[in-house]
Amino acid sequence: MRRSFPFVVLMICVGALVQGSPPKGNLVLIGGGEKPVEAMRKFVELAGGPQALIVAIPTASKEPDTGSYYVKLFKEEYGCVNVTALEIKSKADAMRPDYAELAGKAGGIFFGGGDQIRITNALLGTPVGTAIADSFARGAVIGGTSAGTACQSDPMITGEGDFKVIRVNSVELWHGFGFFRGVVVDQHFIARQRSNRLVSVILEHPELLGVGVDEDTAVWVRPDDTFQVIGKSCVMVLDAKGAEVSRQPVETAQDLLGVHGMRVHILLPGESFDLARRAPIGAAR
Repeated sequence: MRRSFPFVVLMICVGALVQGSPPKGNLVLIGGGEKPVEAMRKFVELAGGPQALIVAIPTASKEPDTGSYYVKLFKEEYGCVNVTALEIKSKADAMRPDYAELAGKAGGIFFGGGDQIRITNALLGTPVGTAIADSFARGAVIGGTSAGTACQSDPMITGEGDFKVIRVNSVELWHGFGFFRGVVVDQHFIARQRSNRLVSVILEHPELLGVGVDEDTAVWVRPDDTFQVIGKSCVMVLDAKGAEVSRQPVETAQDLLGVHGMRVHILLPGESFDLARRAPIGAAR
């Protein structure tokens, strides 16, 4: 297992995205499984409608036809007329000026599923990665599913580690984009019983919110730091800020983690959450 990097290092690696004014873009992030029609329609709407330039990034997938799948999906299912896929397999591909130009002009950028490490290793620190961040800052919508959702927070859960325990350093973290600010996001959350790994991360980083998005479900994250649940299932939010976190040493040197007073929110479709207040919208302060 690759070692987890300290969060301060992760923040330095993300660079431009965490500096300057808050971005004007929205996020539409799906937890995997089926792509909710209402979430995909929201993505197209926020991109500027069917006439807008939609850029699909299939980098997470090893399947050679993933890019063409997304082009066909947006054209045939959502009536989009200006869709292209950036066939980025490596950092060298992400250096291409024509790809950077397309990413910089896009109204919507959608990341497919697969392995999120493939996405960040290829894009971070490249002209295409910078163009995506610039587009998001000016108001483009970023979408994703599964791995394409996982890579949007910083730190990013890679999918490697021991998820049968709640312990220190049991979950591998890596550099993420940081578009979903102030959180660690996880996907397939309820369907694949991933609470242990997100709890472990949040207890080590209580300044962050843990947001677990289930399959067939999305979060629409707005520029005002609120999000709404869209789809068929739920989103779980874990908040350990201000809670009493404890550690108990064990022989493996991976301390057991405990907590008293951690807040857990389970949000249903249509419900919204205020990330700044760390509370559901409509709930008492």
